[in-house]
Parts: sequence; structure tokens; C-alpha cells
Amino acid sequence: MSGIHKVHHTARETAEQFRILVQGVTDYAIYMLSPAGIVTSWNVGAERIKGYSHAEILGRHFSCFYTDEDRADGAPAMILATAAREGRAEREGWRVRKDGSRFWAHVVVDAIRDERGELVGFAKVTRDITERKQSAAALEKANVALFQAQKMEAIGRLTGGVAHDFNNLLAVLSNGLQVLATQSRTHMDMKMIDGMRRAIDRGASLTQQLLSFARQQPLRPEVHDLNMLIRDFEPMLVKVRADNRTKCELGLAGDFAFALVDAARFEATLLNLVVNAVDAMPDGGTVTIATTTVESDRAVTAVLAAGRYVRISVSDTGTGMPQRVLEQAFEPFFTTKPAGKGTGLGLSQVYGFITQSGGDVVISSVEGEGTTIDLYLPMAQPVESANTFVPSKVETVLLVEDEPDVLGLATELFRSIGYEVVVASSASEAVAILKERDDINVVFTDITMPHGMSGMDLAHHVRAGYPAVKVVLTSGYPLATLRDEYGAFNEFPFVYKPYRLADLAKALRA
Repeated sequence: MSGIHKVHHTARETAEQFRILVQGVTDYAIYMLSPAGIVTSWNVGAERIKGYSHAEILGRHFSCFYTDEDRADGAPAMILATAAREGRAEREGWRVRKDGSRFWAHVVVDAIRDERGELVGFAKVTRDITERKQSAAALEKANVALFQAQKMEAIGRLTGGVAHDFNNLLAVLSNGLQVLATQSRTHMDMKMIDGMRRAIDRGASLTQQLLSFARQQPLRPEVHDLNMLIRDFEPMLVKVRADNRTKCELGLAGDFAFALVDAARFEATLLNLVVNAVDAMPDGGTVTIATTTVESDRAVTAVLAAGRYVRISVSDTGTGMPQRVLEQAFEPFFTTKPAGKGTGLGLSQVYGFITQSGGDVVISSVEGEGTTIDLYLPMAQPVESANTFVPSKVETVLLVEDEPDVLGLATELFRSIGYEVVVASSASEAVAILKERDDINVVFTDITMPHGMSGMDLAHHVRAGYPAVKVVLTSGYPLATLRDEYGAFNEFPFVYKPYRLADLAKALRA
């Protein structure tokens, strides 16, 4: 065999080996295109990934692999033009299989030229990287959720400290006003004191709502008439309106609707739902808050058994939600609002609060017509308001507080309800007083002390050494933070700062 024939024979063998190699690759779609984009070759990998057999696809234009949107935008022609101009083009995007299903593809197109530089076609390599994209998307979603969680934790730590200081300030004002109110005052004085008391109550409520938003709070449920709570909170709800095109209406059925509920958390829940409703009505509309009593001998919802319930409905005439959104609406971190405009925790907080209160939440929506969220709470029997507690005999309270202003006004508050008061500015000072005196009936102490023993240490010291002495704890910090620091303390009555006479009466009676 001559040398020339050997070269040709070797070239044919090499070409055949290359063809077999390309045909054997199943993880990559490898095929050739004419300069116009017509498919001229097709490997097994292309058949597996795209679904077309060799006979079905040869002679067809490669644009059939593109989505309708990409074809309308001229994407097939652009990728060939780029490859022809630059020699190579690389892209990622959605592609379409023969059965119409989509996959995320990584595509490389190389221009093939002959020895004279004339374009003879294109070599195209496509990989199906759908799983990789899904993994990346899941990782991104997890990272966003982690960022949100870290942000919420940071807010929780910040608001815990701020609430402590803010509640101490409110305690000074609240205690001072209560002492002033017990003295002889003119009608104008009492009117001003009532206005200031309402402002303090609102400040305390706002602090609690902030803490509730930032971290899970133990509930402080009491029997309330929900109709009355809603009426009292209506002025705040009306302020949420975007403009005069948005109305907020009440439809409170019946005279009373009693339920065992944390009033501040209930107000925060209503506010949350009304804000969402207004956001869902960019062109205006009506938000309706309605109550009704439900009595049934069959299950009321999927999780609520037969019984008597109060149903609070918040309805809007807005854009509504598609089924996909409805299914995820209560999931933490799920939001349809733009990035930075919502945490995705609003409805999950509503759901958590209502279910923790023994109720359930049902959401219904029609796209283009609006959304209704029904809150169900077990109906409760009304209770008579407790009279201010006055000790049957003169008792002595040991008041332990490191803030001088709080200590002074708390002293006056206890004296106004008939107690003798002994003060201590630290837990160690209180221990010394207990050693010297045998007439202490109550130790009322702040939990957090800046130096030495904490109020919790003092409480356990009193419990062990003076079992006849009642211990009442107080703090402006949220209970979750206190429990992280000091552990459980359910054996001691606890009063939040700023406390009122009714709070003290309940704790002293406990």
C-alpha cells in the first residue's frame, strides 16, 4: 500500500472512530448545523436529551428546540450570528423537548470553517443542567431564608434591649400617673392624666407588638369582648388606608363576642391583615372586618372540633390569590411582595398566634375578586373585672430595683394600696435586709441586675431560706430572652414592666 493510500486509510479510520465516540456520548447532545441552522447530524445523547430520533430531526431547523418566547425574540438567529462573528457562542436558557417539556440547557456553538475560511456549518453541544439549576435555586432560597432568619434574630436582640430600657421609662411615667390619680385632682387634671395614661398604654402595646414581630412571645391571654377590642382599635386600622378610595368597614354581629385572647397580639394580627388587604387593592376598594358566632355539632374546620366559636373575618375586594399562592400563604418567608418590601412572616405569625390561642385560620380567595381570611377562636364566658387588691392586713414588701426613678415611683404605688415598703437597690442588699428583718411578707424584684446577684438568684434564695415570703418577679425584657438567660421560672408570679395596679393585684393574689 502506497504512503498516500495509508494516509487516506488512517484518516478514514480516525473519522470513523471520532463518529463512534460522538455517537456513544449520552450525557451531551452533540450535533451539526448547516450555516442556515438546519440539523445535519445527531448523536444518541441528543436523542436522549431532546427526544427526537435521528430520522425525525435531520433536515429541520434547530429553532424547534427553543421556546416560543425565545423564537419571537430572534434568539436562534442571534446565537448563530454570534458564533459566526466570534467563532464561539455560549448560552444558558430554557429549551423544549419533543414532548413539549422544558429543560434548562447549557449550550456551546462553534463555527466550523474550511481551509479557505468559508463557514461550512456549526458544531453544537448541549447539556441538560436542570438539576444543577434547581439545586442552585434551592440553595439561593435557603440562603435568602437564612438571611431573613438572621435578620429577625438581630432585630429580636435589638428590640429586647430597647424594650427593657423603654419599658423602664414607661414604668416611671405609669407609676407616677397612678400615684397622682389617687390624690385629689380637678376634672381637668384627671382628663390630662387619662390622656397620658392612654399614651403610655399605647407605648407599651407598641413595644409588645414590636417584640411579637421580632421573636415568639409567650401569650398573656385574658377574656375579652372581641367586638369591643375591634371598635377600640378601629382608629388605628383606618389610618392604614392608602387614600380616600380605600374604605374600612365594620360588620360586628351580636352584642358580645367573648374569647380568651392576648389583646395586644390580637390587635397586631388585625393590623397585619388590614395592611395586607390594603396592599391587595392598589386601585382602592373596601376592607371589611366582621364578627359572628359559630355553633356547630360538627367539625368547624379541618382541625377544630364541634363547639362554639367566634369568627373574625377580614375581607378585601382586591386582586385575590392564585391557588399556588394560597397553598403557601402561611409558610414562613413566603411572600409575593417585591424583595425588601416584606418579610414573608406576616400570615405565618397570624396563623401561629391564632392556633396557639386554640383556634384556626381559613383563607379563601378568587383571583380578581378578593380575599377573605377567617379567624376562629373558642368562645369564652365573660368574667367580672377584678377589684383592686388590698391586703387584709398591713404587709411589708421588699422592693428590689436598680433604677432609682423606677424604685421611687414603685414605692409610692405600693404604698397607695396599703403596703409598708422597704427598698433595696441590689439583690445583695436585699439579702442583708432579709437577715435583719422578720416582717417582710413580699419580695418584689427586677430579674436583671447589672452587678452581683440577679433577681432570679434572689428569688431562689428567698424560696429556700424564707418559704413564707411571697416572691414576685418583674422585667421589661421579653420572657423568651429571660428564659434563655435564667432558665424556667414558672414557680414565681411575673409582672411585665410597665405594670399597673391590676397587674400587681393579680400577681399578689397568685
